[in-house]
Amino acid sequence: MAPLFKCLEACFELFVPLVVADMIDTGIRTQDVSYIVSRGALLLLLAFIGLACSITAQYFAATAAAGIGRSISDSLFSHIMDLGYKEIDDIGTAKLLTRISSDVTRVQTGINMFLRLFMRSPFIVFGSVIMAFTVDPGSAMIFVGLVIVLMIIVFGILIGTMPYYNKVQQSMDRVTLLTRETMSGQRVIRAFNRQEKEKSDFLEENGRLLHFQLFAGKISALMNPLTLAAVNIGIVCLLYTGAMQVNIGSLTQGETIALVNYMNQILVELIKLANLIILISRALTSMNRINEIMDVENSMDKNDRKARVFSSENEAAPADTPYMEFRNVSFSYNDNKAMALTDISFSLDKGESIGIIGGTGSGKSTLINLIPRFYEVSSGSILINGRDLRELDRKELRSRIGLVPQKAGLFAMSLKDNLRLGAPDASEDALLKAMEDAQGSEILTIKKGGLDAAIEQDGRNLSGGQRQRVTIARALARDPEILILDDAASALDFATDARLRKALKNYSGRMTVFIVSQRVSAVRDCDSIIVLQNGHMAGMGKHKELLLGCPTYREICETQMTREEVERDEIA
Repeated sequence: MAPLFKCLEACFELFVPLVVADMIDTGIRTQDVSYIVSRGALLLLLAFIGLACSITAQYFAATAAAGIGRSISDSLFSHIMDLGYKEIDDIGTAKLLTRISSDVTRVQTGINMFLRLFMRSPFIVFGSVIMAFTVDPGSAMIFVGLVIVLMIIVFGILIGTMPYYNKVQQSMDRVTLLTRETMSGQRVIRAFNRQEKEKSDFLEENGRLLHFQLFAGKISALMNPLTLAAVNIGIVCLLYTGAMQVNIGSLTQGETIALVNYMNQILVELIKLANLIILISRALTSMNRINEIMDVENSMDKNDRKARVFSSENEAAPADTPYMEFRNVSFSYNDNKAMALTDISFSLDKGESIGIIGGTGSGKSTLINLIPRFYEVSSGSILINGRDLRELDRKELRSRIGLVPQKAGLFAMSLKDNLRLGAPDASEDALLKAMEDAQGSEILTIKKGGLDAAIEQDGRNLSGGQRQRVTIARALARDPEILILDDAASALDFATDARLRKALKNYSGRMTVFIVSQRVSAVRDCDSIIVLQNGHMAGMGKHKELLLGCPTYREICETQMTREEVERDEIA
């Protein structure tokens, strides 16, 4: 509908020079005031109809562009949500933010202008040439030559600027990345007095962006002077030939004015067309960047086998089958490069608690991230009730897992809504019980409103320990079969941590618990403890067994416990 009404507007606009010519040749030449008034009224009518068509066209164009922009944003966001951790890590958050914001906006703007001008401008350009032929075929040849020259100018400038618009977008990605890092790490930057260095890095990258924009802008700036010069030369030629024809009586004064008006219409529309092509080229660049994200597939989809609904009660398995088993599991974040985990094998029964301990970078978080299939194992397999995780429906698998990540992720909503993220139907009594077990009851009394208390983004209005207790309660609220605590008590004092572990024992027998920690006190009472060192399993067993038989574990204990405590545990 938008192009249709724009073409109607263009049709009425093409008649204007003819009406003006008729007014000059008939009304003004004969000094017929009534005829001049009638032609003037006709011009006003054409203008009013053209305005109505233009407003209607712009309404439809804006509606279509906004709808398409919304659809692209919805599809892109949904696709990003379906990507795995590996793909998101490879792409980077800054690029994703740029794609879903500025790139979508550019596509939306390009579509809007395309619907409004892609038929109107060529229609008027070629329509003006055709109308010029109806007025005077000889003079119309000037139009043909002028259009060819203008096309060369316009497309020559476009070819020169398009590569730089792609560089502008790439530089914009880097500026967005720097901005995001600086905003999220303000405390660290200020703590280490890195403000000047961050300013310098940002100014350097922003200067590079400015350079690309200026260079493209300088080339684009040639558009108007070159096209104006070409059109003015064409008008001079037109007036010269027109004056001679008027002199010999083969062309009227009104027809000469009509030809000049058509020449000006071509100038205006070609400039619009050039700007439109620039907008479209930038929109196409943005669309290609969006398509790059849309073409990324979740690598887990390729590895999925026949999906089965995961329910431990319904899975028939031999009696001696362990509840969970890691079989020679190896994993690399970068395919076939440095391994984060190598040949990890162990098994456990349902309801057991297992501690995972090791130095920084030993692979603790990597190991537990494989259980919900955030990442795919590079080799080996992880089995639940004898079934490979790749045979299980991911959504159903994760619905059975309660995860407390290292970084407490809370959202700008009420405390109740945060707790119900994993269990939308949980009752208030269940939420209160979860908060009590997570040692977070005091939060309900401190915060006004209790469960209805407002939580800011990332839990900024809570302390580090409070954030961790809320995330633990959130995991407990869904009553999971598998509970994963990834260094979840690092911000808790030893007394609160001890009470938390005591409360978790009430879930033993029906909940399999993974506790990742660097504290020996957090894992010493687990049924089994896995010791990781540089991605390898240095040992597995109970606290005393590892203390006597695993040098790595003993070294960790000696850094956290007194000699007397170590010796007492050895003989206990």
